[in-house]
Amino acid sequence: MKPPHPIDRIVVINDLSRPMGGASALAVASARAFAARGYPVTFLAGDDGEPLEGIETVTLGQGRLLAKGKLAALAEGLWNRAAARMVREWIERHDTPETVYHLHGWSQILSPSILSALAPVRGRLVISAHDFFLACPNGAFADLRTGATCHRTPLSLSCIAAPCDRRNRVHKLWRVARTGLQRLALNPQAMPPVLAIHDGMRPFLRLAGIPDAAIHALPNPVEPFSATRIPAESNRAALFVGRLEATKGPDLALEAASRAGMPITVVGDGALNDQLRARYPQATFTGRLAPSEIAAHAAKARLLVMPSRYPEPFGLVATEALRSGLPVILPHTALLAADIEKAGAGLAVDPRDTAAFADALSRMAGDDALVRAMSEAAFTRTHALALSPDAWIDRLLDHYAARIHGGSHQVQAGTASGSTGTVSTSRASTVTTVGA
Repeated sequence: MKPPHPIDRIVVINDLSRPMGGASALAVASARAFAARGYPVTFLAGDDGEPLEGIETVTLGQGRLLAKGKLAALAEGLWNRAAARMVREWIERHDTPETVYHLHGWSQILSPSILSALAPVRGRLVISAHDFFLACPNGAFADLRTGATCHRTPLSLSCIAAPCDRRNRVHKLWRVARTGLQRLALNPQAMPPVLAIHDGMRPFLRLAGIPDAAIHALPNPVEPFSATRIPAESNRAALFVGRLEATKGPDLALEAASRAGMPITVVGDGALNDQLRARYPQATFTGRLAPSEIAAHAAKARLLVMPSRYPEPFGLVATEALRSGLPVILPHTALLAADIEKAGAGLAVDPRDTAAFADALSRMAGDDALVRAMSEAAFTRTHALALSPDAWIDRLLDHYAARIHGGSHQVQAGTASGSTGTVSTSRASTVTTVGA
């Protein structure tokens, strides 16, 4: 069976070739799904790579900016010449009129130089907005010291003057310079399609001059923890799933749970791991787990907490929990917060307000009827917040075909699940590392 769209090759581009976070996991998942459907796939990445079955992988062999020396990080973060050369040379050797390119993440290794390298194929390029780095210097449209949402126009005088960086003024100016180079390389007025993971990202992206017509809402794919409703009202523990880093707020969740006297299970790993284990010995820490192992802990949970310090454009773990019948407590600044409260499937709080956060947990701990109502609402009323994996791939392929065939191809906007026949492939897995 031939793939339904006449696409010569799909080129997926991302900082990382390992599924370390949301954007990387989605980039890798999409590449694997395209290959399973019979499309030739190339994965261009900034790291040292690992084989992906049936997929040509070309990597730069570099580490993330935080792993580099200060001078190297400053220079390569602004403009990574080696990354641009890798992409430019691949295009020169292999591009065809029906090869499509999808750029996911570039802020950690590849840098804005990647946008310049992709200029010759801009007409067949699609960009995912997993965060706000496409528009905002700090990638969050937030004051990273306080978590307050920012509505300044990126690169305006008020933006440049705002002391919103976590580190210092010099680092903020470096971020401004990087965004300026990015804007020059990309030219927002000639923007390829931008796939935003929540429609609430639209007004923020427009602040950076990205035309509204270029922005397309494409929710993330979700596989629930459970196919049947988890009886949350019969469980007692809160569940946190994510990186143990300050941005994700595991310390806020642990402190609120401690004050509320609520058991909490923490799934994940990161820089705060040792510190949190020492401070909260009563909590259950599992480390990083496979999806099936996370599901086992979710089945014993009363609710999920997602206490991110900064605005979350989506929140994959929140939708995984909701679709399984787990109520979710999350910040007001999360773009999903209004959707979840409207559905009656959870609560929005200020996670930095420990007393209020603890009060919300205490309320949920003591009211089985409330938790059951939220659990049922989560399971039945939140399906529109995400796509099935097959429907997500279908939508991506529609966008790719539209880039190749122009106005002759319509992009479907529905959320219904659909599956295109898979095609077996015997292509060998190859990894080529391009020296810097």
